[in-house]
Amino acid sequence: MNEELANQIGSAAREARTHLGLTQAEVAGKLGIAHMVYSRLERGKMLPSVPTLLRMCSVLHISADELLGNSGTQEVSRPAHGSRGQSELPQVRQLLGLARKMDEDKLHALVTVAQVLLR
Repeated sequence: MNEELANQIGSAAREARTHLGLTQAEVAGKLGIAHMVYSRLERGKMLPSVPTLLRMCSVLHISADELLGNSGTQEVSRPAHGSRGQSELPQVRQLLGLARKMDEDKLHALVTVAQVLLR
């Protein structure tokens, strides 16, 4: 586990939660996870799954960049020009944009479909 990333996510989540005046239990309930799991996330003891991270962004009214500690001044590492990752980037962005607009049930269905496609 990347401890620095886990601490960053936890710290940003705690700050956003307190700014909204919510308790850990309230946020955990909205995320559909156990209170103890959310507590571990805030303390940087574990990393959230991608679907949980996206739900955290929605519930805490915070962007994924803010949650992950990416400021506008940081340069994002990109694959070399012409690599497979570079050509996939627009589709990945499109998929993420669509996923952010989905409710929890549709997001779960999307994850299930993606897992089936990877088999």
